[in-house]
Amino acid sequence: MTARPPGAERPPLAGPPHEGFPVPPRVRELAAGASVRGVWLNQLGGSTWELGTGAGRRFVKWAPRGCGLDLEAEAARLRWAGRFVRVPAVLGAGDEERGAWLLLEALAGESAVSERWRAEPERAARAIGQGLRLLHDRLPVDSCPFSWSVAERLARAGAEGLARTAPAIDRLVVCHGDACAPNTLLSDDGGVAGHVDLGALGVADRWADLAVATWSMEWNYGPGLAEPLLEAYGIAPDEERIAFYRLLWDLT
Repeated sequence: MTARPPGAERPPLAGPPHEGFPVPPRVRELAAGASVRGVWLNQLGGSTWELGTGAGRRFVKWAPRGCGLDLEAEAARLRWAGRFVRVPAVLGAGDEERGAWLLLEALAGESAVSERWRAEPERAARAIGQGLRLLHDRLPVDSCPFSWSVAERLARAGAEGLARTAPAIDRLVVCHGDACAPNTLLSDDGGVAGHVDLGALGVADRWADLAVATWSMEWNYGPGLAEPLLEAYGIAPDEERIAFYRLLWDLT
């Protein structure tokens, strides 16, 4: 690949909460006596928790006050996208003094970075590529009320000058907004069971997703898996767009 932003070789500083990480009180309340298991702690301090097991299983996302996560925006995107593709249904949401929460349906399938799929990385990479193509083809650009444009992302980062270097748009789609491997769920047979974490979903060039999805292959599985993902998506590598959108991702 062409020039990478600083720190590009390092995976994101996110993962399951460490043992002893405190369960937010609101999460305990929503569990209503069911088991609580930490699933993910992101770079901003937001966390995701699994409540219960079996048929009654649900998930709750918690965003502490001031962390910068907008769960209300994610809820709106999930409700819209759920009309066209498989994403978690919103079961409840709230905002309080300590933070905000989002209660979600549990989808069938497991994360593409589960132990099972890390043992079959090429198969997982191809499934992710197919799932991303399905998402891009099914979500209607013309009626999407959300944007993930280069100009808006750079404005939020205070780096508007970089817009001059943006490549021409290849194809506008409704992007996932965080197309890293953990956000695709796979069924037992290797099919796509759904997508999660759509808080940044919006209209943008498809390479805004593809650049990050292929980068995630390195973070989550190792080298050599970008090509199978792109092949399954049905597109050849575009080094210029990949480099630009990875830089944009790192900046924003």
